[in-house]
Amino acid sequence: MPAPRLQSDLLATRTRLRQGQASATDELGRARAASAAPHVFLATRFEAAQQEARRADPALPLAGLPVSVKDLFDCAGEVTAAGSTALADAAPAAADAPAVARLRAAGGVVVGRTNMTEFAFSGVGINPHFGTPANPCDAAVARIPGGSSSGAAVSVASGSSFIGLGSDTGGSLRIPAALCGIVGFKSTARLVPSEGAFPLSTTLDTVGAMTRSVGDTILAHEILAARTVRRDDKPLAGYRLAVATTQLLDGLDATVARAFSRTLAALRAAGARIDEIALHQIQDLGTIQATGGFSAAESYAHHRQLVQAKGAQYDPRVRQRIERGATMKAFEYIELHQARKAWVAAVEQALAGYDAVLSPTVPMVAPAIADLAPGAERDEAFFRTNALLLRNTSVVNMLDGCAISLPCHVAGELPVGLMAWQGALHDDTLLNLALRIEELLALPATQE
Repeated sequence: MPAPRLQSDLLATRTRLRQGQASATDELGRARAASAAPHVFLATRFEAAQQEARRADPALPLAGLPVSVKDLFDCAGEVTAAGSTALADAAPAAADAPAVARLRAAGGVVVGRTNMTEFAFSGVGINPHFGTPANPCDAAVARIPGGSSSGAAVSVASGSSFIGLGSDTGGSLRIPAALCGIVGFKSTARLVPSEGAFPLSTTLDTVGAMTRSVGDTILAHEILAARTVRRDDKPLAGYRLAVATTQLLDGLDATVARAFSRTLAALRAAGARIDEIALHQIQDLGTIQATGGFSAAESYAHHRQLVQAKGAQYDPRVRQRIERGATMKAFEYIELHQARKAWVAAVEQALAGYDAVLSPTVPMVAPAIADLAPGAERDEAFFRTNALLLRNTSVVNMLDGCAISLPCHVAGELPVGLMAWQGALHDDTLLNLALRIEELLALPATQE
């Protein structure tokens, strides 16, 4: 059987609202009840949200329904702390970030600020200051949610919001989406404004959303990017897809390997043309980023004064990664940009003629929080896990590309994400492909 969708998606709920079978205030009440899990929200505003839901225009795209905002986005009158205590005394934001403003203008009701990895610098999702939200996929074991948009993912998966606004610098939307069993979309970065979001890497940062279905993702992207996705009804047989065998399939755990193999078999049975390609350029990324990469250098440039003044308040694991950027020389940073430009051109040439590449979003299911919790004795395991979680997703950020992660596990399995990706401005093709894949994976014929 397919993995059950734990909550109704936004599109279905909006239809019920328009048919008079539900109300925005009732949905807010359900969202509030679902928000009780610890460490998901750093601040909530359900009383104000109820008033906004009552006044919401049901004809608007989000119709007064709840959305959550990652703690790195400006909301007027609130402090943007980016999951840290070092910014607790910062001045409140003067205005909403454009992404937040667009969600509100579309009728979204912000129910709160979600927890995150401090300063967005990890794919694991652990926060030593405010606690780590447990992945709702497993009631028996407290598992990591993935990061850095940890609370945003849990808010969507657990039912306290329909859209979790987040960011993606190396996988921070797709990693938690994969581990929590929801959909995460990293658009081409230039399509959604990043102003008003606390930066990690100005070169790689992307603003986007997590949702419960691909249809919801398309709606969220259209709002955030202020554009209409070009839709088509091309069947799976009309797509030419690639599976990159170099590095992206290494060391998959048994659940991920089984789900990925099963999904490829279902796609081939539906007529999709899938070629295996080496894409050996992926191996070049280690050399290209040997001096620390964009995130270290650009985050250090932003944090330099704050880390000197309040470094003792930083998560030591985050501070260690930021301070690595202090050693990068100007010529190395310039050469990094040049090397990236050449690398992007080479990968785009290798992928010419393919609609998308398919890979597991991450090579593992969510490990237990206890195995990676703060503590020097667990640092080695933490950094090893973090590197594995980022391995596949970060390729797309370096490519300046777009990617979507959607669930491909079945009932009885921990969540597994399938990632479809390509270079810049292939967003609409990916979103249409993801709709077809989502439809296929919901069919009984594809189940074991």
